[in-house]
Amino acid sequence: MNFWSRPRMRAMGLTLRGATFLVAGLIAFEPALAADVIRVVSPYQTTTLDPMRSAAAGNIETYGQLYSRLVRRNSETGVLEPGLAETWEVSGDGKTYTFHLRDAQFSDGSPITAADVAFSLERIRGDKKSAYPAPLSSVESVTAADPKTVVVQLKSAFAPFLGNAEIWNMGIVSKADVEKRGEEAAFATVPVTSGPYEVKQWKPNEKLVLEPNPHYWRKGYPKSDATVELIEIASPETRIAMLKAGEIDVVRAVPWAQIDDLKTVETIDMRLEPSTTIYMTLLNHKREPFSNLQARQAAGMAIDNEAMAKAITRGYAEPANTTLPGSVDFHDKDYPGIPYDPAKAKELLAESGMAGHEVKILATADAPSQQTALLIQAQWQAIGLKPVIVNVDGGAWWDATGKGDYDAAANWWYNETPDPDLAVRWAVCGTCGSNSYNTFYANPKVDALVEEGTKEVDQAKRAEIYKEIQKITTDEVAQVPLYYAPNAVAYAKRLEGLKLTPSLQWTLEETTIGQ
Repeated sequence: MNFWSRPRMRAMGLTLRGATFLVAGLIAFEPALAADVIRVVSPYQTTTLDPMRSAAAGNIETYGQLYSRLVRRNSETGVLEPGLAETWEVSGDGKTYTFHLRDAQFSDGSPITAADVAFSLERIRGDKKSAYPAPLSSVESVTAADPKTVVVQLKSAFAPFLGNAEIWNMGIVSKADVEKRGEEAAFATVPVTSGPYEVKQWKPNEKLVLEPNPHYWRKGYPKSDATVELIEIASPETRIAMLKAGEIDVVRAVPWAQIDDLKTVETIDMRLEPSTTIYMTLLNHKREPFSNLQARQAAGMAIDNEAMAKAITRGYAEPANTTLPGSVDFHDKDYPGIPYDPAKAKELLAESGMAGHEVKILATADAPSQQTALLIQAQWQAIGLKPVIVNVDGGAWWDATGKGDYDAAANWWYNETPDPDLAVRWAVCGTCGSNSYNTFYANPKVDALVEEGTKEVDQAKRAEIYKEIQKITTDEVAQVPLYYAPNAVAYAKRLEGLKLTPSLQWTLEETTIGQ
């Protein structure tokens, strides 16, 4: 989402919503790019091939290549289009969705049926190992009316449902294969897939090699017969050097400091692509000092997020003005945000009785985390807090924030769809399973508005609901919004049609290789 089960993130690795850098081994490469191989390099790992088991960033990117969903989002227009479902109807009361499946096959040539769809969605919705059941929280049941008809019954009308059916973990898996081989074995090495690619080879902690699925339902896709290698390399310097040397095609998560240089390289297309990512600082509402509203307001006013965005991203990101990503539907771009006012912050902190209080700021080893923590430390110190940076690895970061064993922690998350429902459920809803992204922020009025927003079909009224959510949660400093960042991705110019969508999906099936 969001980036990571609402309970989202996702306890392993980076998460959808969180971003911690993982170490991967270096790989031996051919000195030049092969015409029949597309190499995509990322710091984010593929840790499982089961689309319901993880919300980590690397897995999100992988799932989109292996598994098709009922609907798909057009990568150019953003419009929802037919996927495995060729058509669908919605009942007048908005509670029943009937999907009619097209003739499609899995990678082993077996037909994709309504039973497979019902099996897949029920795993996501009800399995205890499901990393992210929240998008299907409105579902009462999923049934196969006949081999080509799936009926989804909702508990009540739910405006975001169709968009939720498109996100990364909604991929359809083979019921027969999972039941035959067992859940662990079915996804251990070479799963039966429904998407544009199938697995040729998987070397965990190194790379995942994909090849076109000959039974893919989109005839003529993937457009290229090329093998795709999703490669894990933690070092940003190594990733950039390999791209410049022509050893790889794509670098995900280009460091901000490298962007200007890459723009000058003739063979590289350096892009800042649209995203729904927000960088923010978590505050633990469960204990002092940030259980105190005035102390949270002081912490927010002490941070110059415009200056931080310039310093950290070299001006490529926009200062955040609300607790929601700036590119989601109904974002209130006119809201003034938390004012930068260190004098007022110092006054509020004194009134709160929390001046001089120690604040434990969690940080991971990657450069953005360290830089953000240091800038926050300096600004909070200036108003009278005693911030201390505590460096931890990614696993310890998630463990500590999940348990509430911290005071503050800078991080990022994204929203899987343009609709803000998943964003508010992830970040500011106290009763939605995420503990308001481990801040433990809870406001019954906000929780009620979250539910109201899903039932309202009038778009103007929905906009007002989400505007109110943003005002309340920003005023109460549920989190400290820092900046809205694009996806920084560098591509070899020989590729055509490839991009990373805001929902963190590669358009590899649309990609061709030029000269």
